[in-house]
Amino acid sequence: MPPSGGTEQEVGKVAGTEDSTPLKFHVALSPDAYLQLDDVVSTRRQIPGYGEVVTSGVVTEVVARHEGAAFGSDVFLIADGILPATVREIAEVTTTRVEPECYVPPRPGAVAIRAAGADRDAALYFDKMDARIPAGIGRDGEPIYLNLEFLDGTRGAHVSISGISGVATKTSFALFLLHSLFTSGALGARAVNAKALIFSVKGEDLLFVDQPNARLDETLRAAYARLGLPARPFASAGFYAPPLPGDTTGRPHVTGRTSGVTAFWWTLAEFCERELLPYVFADVEDEKNQYTIVVHQVTSRLYREAQAAGNDGAVAIDGATIRTWAEMIAFISEKVTDEATRAHWAGPAVGMGTVNAFVRRLRSSQRPLGPLIRGDLSTVTDRPIAHSIDTLGQQVTVVDLHNLPERAQRFVVGVVLAAETDRKEQAGPGGLLFTMIDELNKYAPREGSSPIKDVLLDIAERGRSLGIILIGAQQTASEVERRIVSNSSIKIVGRLDPAEAGRPEYGFLPASQRQRATLAKPGTMFVSQPEIPVPLAVEFPFPAWATRLSEVADPTFTTGTSPADSNAGGAARPDPFSKLPQTQSDSWFDDPDDGAIDEPPF
Repeated sequence: MPPSGGTEQEVGKVAGTEDSTPLKFHVALSPDAYLQLDDVVSTRRQIPGYGEVVTSGVVTEVVARHEGAAFGSDVFLIADGILPATVREIAEVTTTRVEPECYVPPRPGAVAIRAAGADRDAALYFDKMDARIPAGIGRDGEPIYLNLEFLDGTRGAHVSISGISGVATKTSFALFLLHSLFTSGALGARAVNAKALIFSVKGEDLLFVDQPNARLDETLRAAYARLGLPARPFASAGFYAPPLPGDTTGRPHVTGRTSGVTAFWWTLAEFCERELLPYVFADVEDEKNQYTIVVHQVTSRLYREAQAAGNDGAVAIDGATIRTWAEMIAFISEKVTDEATRAHWAGPAVGMGTVNAFVRRLRSSQRPLGPLIRGDLSTVTDRPIAHSIDTLGQQVTVVDLHNLPERAQRFVVGVVLAAETDRKEQAGPGGLLFTMIDELNKYAPREGSSPIKDVLLDIAERGRSLGIILIGAQQTASEVERRIVSNSSIKIVGRLDPAEAGRPEYGFLPASQRQRATLAKPGTMFVSQPEIPVPLAVEFPFPAWATRLSEVADPTFTTGTSPADSNAGGAARPDPFSKLPQTQSDSWFDDPDDGAIDEPPF
């Protein structure tokens, strides 16, 4: 163990009234000393043949009691000086490191010190991390780090973040982790080819991550500096949103921010060529039904027979020109129900019951997917793929999904992830793509199967070899596919519901931390990583980037659209409640903050 980098502070001695093991021991505290949860403690023992063995650990419980009291009422007699007794505090320490690896129990009476400096770094394996990422500040006021090798795929990959929506600050911590990855310098030269793909499902709060936060003051800058990070927004960011329903110019469907946002959709020609029909049937129960045979048969026919018609994405099939998703639904329905073409399009041995089940589900997709799959918008622009989501042009790509129905959200997530996986397979593992998905239990639930779940499982199981790192956030890890959670090297927990905290998926948390997770304040997370056997409590600073329109610090920033920006901007929708009567008590009518989000930063 390296020599101590700080002043050793004796806090007590190893207790002899409790069993002391190599993996857990107890410390009786001195009258003038204290230990709190998450403090790092070390003790030494001389072993013949090994020399000095240092056992270090993290405090996981602290108990205070009267020694000499027999009844509950004795506390009053002791307080009055009538009954002799002493107050004794005992701290439970869970071992994190034994150096050298001679697993012997600490001897009762051995001096216990509060580890600091190099001793603390050694106890938490920070000294063994060749590249480390700041994850926040520990309870002792010192930085806590993550090993980059368990994030970039070298020895592991993927991050799972769980907690109650609106309180656990899962999205805020995921963004802070990305900021730390890109600005800490740990990636080195690889930072140039490191990208982030973020799916936003909670309002337009992530459409301002390239703008400085108005609440950024010297105190917040000092908090970032304590972690060795710059207090600044994401310098390179691109934003995508679905097109405005009913609009024929392809403007993005956003209200808080309209400038700098690109609309995305898929042309009917791309839909047929890329065989995207299975993602229309993305419900988790779909793969259990026989009509999926029809889905794959129709997908194959569209791939072989559809031909591009014009420059607006329309297709021609069997002499019919199709320009909208509604027309495509009608065309497919006719082909699979007509006796003359049913065997050719639906399959030779498929009954009408199966065909009707397929048609019902296909027709139900007309409204949610109509704005996303179309052949009535011109694709002749300065950028041939201006309507496609592109992660190569910027470091952070935000895809806004909050205005889409759940079925459309699943379609977008599945198609984009499948395209990025294919692109990474062709390009090789030279770069890193950190993919952040909120509400992961919606796309990869524990039960059932779907095309999207298959893509996410593929990323979880072999994404590290491709350079695709999944950062999944969910309210309940117990409802997410087990293989995705188990393949996540980094597990992070915020505020938990008491019933959820008792689930076996949180078995990596000690009993005291499970209970603390039900009381955790916003901004406090429990971080577990493979090298450290005990999760560490961290607090991360307030975002340096704006999380809503009212937090944008730049007074010149505007969401308005000039005539020159009309092709890239969007039109603000009329307020459907503008004609309702307003009373003096309804103060929220005058609230200028129209970018409120479900999950506040803190």
